[in-house]
Amino acid sequence: MEKMLKQDEIDALFEAARQHANAASTEEAAQPEIKARVVPYSFATAGQISNEQLRAISMLNDLFARNLTHNLAAWLRTKFHVNLVSAEQIPYNDFLLRVPEVNYMAAVRLEPLGVLSVLQLEMSLVPPMVDLLLGGEGREGILRELTDIEESILASVVEIICRELSMAWQPVGLSFNFERRQMQTQAARIMPVNEKTLCLSFEMRMPHSSGLLNLAFPAVVANTILRRLTSDWGRSRRHAPETRARMESAARKIPFGASLQLPSVRVPLREIETMEPGSVLRFDLPAGAAAEWRVGGQVLATAEAIRQGTRRAARMERRMERELA
Repeated sequence: MEKMLKQDEIDALFEAARQHANAASTEEAAQPEIKARVVPYSFATAGQISNEQLRAISMLNDLFARNLTHNLAAWLRTKFHVNLVSAEQIPYNDFLLRVPEVNYMAAVRLEPLGVLSVLQLEMSLVPPMVDLLLGGEGREGILRELTDIEESILASVVEIICRELSMAWQPVGLSFNFERRQMQTQAARIMPVNEKTLCLSFEMRMPHSSGLLNLAFPAVVANTILRRLTSDWGRSRRHAPETRARMESAARKIPFGASLQLPSVRVPLREIETMEPGSVLRFDLPAGAAAEWRVGGQVLATAEAIRQGTRRAARMERRMERELA
């Protein structure tokens, strides 16, 4: 016995089939299309520094640039500013091609790895530094080869740079030791010309000149130390508010050396040699010149020497705004 369907039953069957087909097409469209993405592999890019490693390098060397800015400015007694401008990985031969014919290059030993790196200073910075250390005003000079005396003076500047590098790279266990100056022909034998090096460039600005400080590290640094940088510095370090409050409270109890003194002046050596008890040494300062209050070697304010009870004291007059060149 055949079953006869009514028109409304036939319409209901067609509607159910249509809804099932629409649901199937919607589900198929929602699934992403998976395609194999194949790109050619380049062995030239193997071992390249990652962005995370570059961020870690920048953190370390920004600290180095700040410390070198303050220490060299105090040592040279002039405005001085250092900042990191680039960090890249290039073959050692490309680094050598960037070095001008007249330059200052030095070999720096990295311990405990026992390998040599290269420090290169643009000669535009050398005459002002030597002039300042010899009592001049830090004027620019002619780009020429250094005399033995000038080379010995500049070696003290390189030793300060190595000391600040050691302090900044202490978290990764590296120390920098100045070996000797290298001629450009000698520098080509420090490491293979095809070796991939980590090159850091710093801009150094003085009142009358500016130039670049370039550092080239061998591949062993990039392959071992950078991995340690990534693991140690790549993680964000956050402390609880209570911990930060305790750290700030403890930091405020750290004692700093402070002094109240007149501004620096230059005195001829003949006047110092002839001094005796009771002699009066005249400074080239106005009688009303205010004394400087220095903390940690940095000028913070001008102040007046006073007495408070049985103790000496200082009354602050004007806070000094720190300026960068």
